Amino acid sequence: MQSQQRAAQADANAEKLPYWSGRLSHPFYSKVIKRVLDLLLALTLLLPGLLVMLPIVLAVKCTSRGPVFYRALRGGYHNVPFSILKFRTMVVGADQYGGTTGLDDSRVTPVGHMLRRTKLDELPQLFNILAGDMSFIGPRPELLKYTSRYTGEQECILWVRPGISDPSSIRLIRLDEVVGHDDPEGVYEHTILEEKNRMRVEYAMRQSFWLDVKLLLKTVVCVGEKLIAVQPAARKS
Repeated sequence: MQSQQRAAQADANAEKLPYWSGRLSHPFYSKVIKRVLDLLLALTLLLPGLLVMLPIVLAVKCTSRGPVFYRALRGGYHNVPFSILKFRTMVVGADQYGGTTGLDDSRVTPVGHMLRRTKLDELPQLFNILAGDMSFIGPRPELLKYTSRYTGEQECILWVRPGISDPSSIRLIRLDEVVGHDDPEGVYEHTILEEKNRMRVEYAMRQSFWLDVKLLLKTVVCVGEKLIAVQPAARKS
């Protein structure tokens, strides 16, 4: 049933977006080698990842009403939508009031604040990687309402497997502080989205093994710096 829904959604999306027929850098690496490396790394991290996920499952379940996991459709590889998997960090129904999380967003649960700060809410995406929907490094998957607006140049984003981290997520690791709390959705759409798409396009056109290694290491460093920071820069006086 789910596969039929995804196929129907893919057909609907295919009518909105052109098929990307342009050139991408290192296509054999992107399609074959990177997929093998993703599988090997995901399998290596699966057991320790499950050990970390178990107490998180209990914490989410015991501290707020609703499911442990959050699933939402995102624009996927070759323009096929997929359900991204995260630990639920907000109250149930929060996405009805906007897809962008603002500064000090009241929809975020107490446990959710910790998970977002440590990026542990993204840990279940190991299963997205094993399923072939995602990669460790690749354009961060976007809401369908935004992927449906991609220009012909931006369409190449959907011809690279989406990732847990990319240049835009590294640069905007404190996105909630950037969009603020007054109108996070508006700020994201009018001042952030275009720049994120530019970085996504740039990555898609430059993707390589060494670039992915660099971005993976940079992601680990940025998350570590965020964890040990005394307080976010945007809140310092």
